[in-house]
Amino acid sequence: MTLIKSISGIRGTIGGNTNDNLTPQDVVKFTSAYAYWLKTKNKKPKVVVGRDARVSGKMVSDLVCASLVGMGCDVVNLDLSTTPTVEMAVMEEKADGGIIITASHNPGQWNALKLLNERGEFISAADGKFILEVAEKDEIAYSNIKDLGKITENDTYIDKHIEKICQLKLVDVEAIKAKNYSIAIDCVNSTGGIALPKLLNALGVHQIKELYCEPSGKFPHNPEPLPENITEICSALESGNHHLGIVVDPDVDRLMFICEDGTPFGEEYTLVAVADYVLKHKKGNTVSNLSSTRALKDVSMLHGCEHYEAAVGEVNVVEKMKEVNAVIGGEGNGGVIYPELHYGRDALVGIALFLTHLAKYEGSAKMLKRSYPNYTISKNKIELYPQIDVDKILKEISERYSKQDISLLDGVKINFDKEWVQLRKSNTEPIIRIYAESDSDAKAENLAKKIIGDIKEII
Repeated sequence: MTLIKSISGIRGTIGGNTNDNLTPQDVVKFTSAYAYWLKTKNKKPKVVVGRDARVSGKMVSDLVCASLVGMGCDVVNLDLSTTPTVEMAVMEEKADGGIIITASHNPGQWNALKLLNERGEFISAADGKFILEVAEKDEIAYSNIKDLGKITENDTYIDKHIEKICQLKLVDVEAIKAKNYSIAIDCVNSTGGIALPKLLNALGVHQIKELYCEPSGKFPHNPEPLPENITEICSALESGNHHLGIVVDPDVDRLMFICEDGTPFGEEYTLVAVADYVLKHKKGNTVSNLSSTRALKDVSMLHGCEHYEAAVGEVNVVEKMKEVNAVIGGEGNGGVIYPELHYGRDALVGIALFLTHLAKYEGSAKMLKRSYPNYTISKNKIELYPQIDVDKILKEISERYSKQDISLLDGVKINFDKEWVQLRKSNTEPIIRIYAESDSDAKAENLAKKIIGDIKEII
């Protein structure tokens, strides 16, 4: 497995050979390069570190913290935490940066270093390039004994995060509490199992069925919150004893809801529903990435607001949101970014806003979903191997469909009236992703198959 170095961090499988997998030596090298970058701006940086619960997390965290100390950085170690909590802690601590140790939705053999700047946001492509260049030179000088950093342990930030969410103007705790909701949650045995019960209790939800909430890191199923991976919680909802199901990924930045009858609300519609609620109360622009459903554009237009697209990757969405002063944004993978709180995908704030929306809607989750434009995305992928020339594929596809409305902002996206298909190289896995959207499963799948056929011809 090739070590993946991208806008989404340093990611790879644990074990194996250096420079080919995420080995201890690689963790030290890239952490040290990150610390070197921080020291170009501050001679004694403060860095917040947190991790999800995956089995390799403690080992990687120990290596990260020791490397930062060896570089002369002071560390605030949150230990088990969530990605959005670490992002907020960077701001609260007035730190110079942060490292989140998580491979997000990837299976348990993976881990990663997600690197943050002083605003608690993912570092830019330019900064990432600088860090990678420093790492590859392997000429980093560590601090002497009198300049070593120190580690401070702090496990209070999940509580602080939840407190700030409950104080948001658009979060109505009393409205949620009055509904006396019964909610089932699946936290895939990671840090959502710590954060979600605390959040729901703070929001006045006390009937909680917990599935896989022990932060052991032993994922009971594929941790990506897709319909095929969440059959157990869907079955639990089919009994009719719960109003809603909630699923998060291991680091709690992706969010998916399950309707009261056990059918998925759809992770693509997480952002749509939250944006609908926000726009009812605060008009403004919205942003999602090019791979997200056009339902957000439709809902934005219904509210008299503009919708903008960004390249895939949280840093790209945040950059666009700031550029157009968006009031809500995110990604169709269930990632909600609410700048009133912070610029990061945050399942916890997404839950609070959605529950407020549902409580005020005076209907079920299923009814709420039916109120939105109905689109289906077919998500496909092609495994990459060294002989495949991705750039050639993208170029030839764009030439084949040159008469259509084409965007080259991120890979190739071809728009056909109210249908679209996009193909792009993944930032997190050695694959080409092929996403197609239409108003029915069959149409979306046929559109994707047509493009996959074109790609195979080119290969």
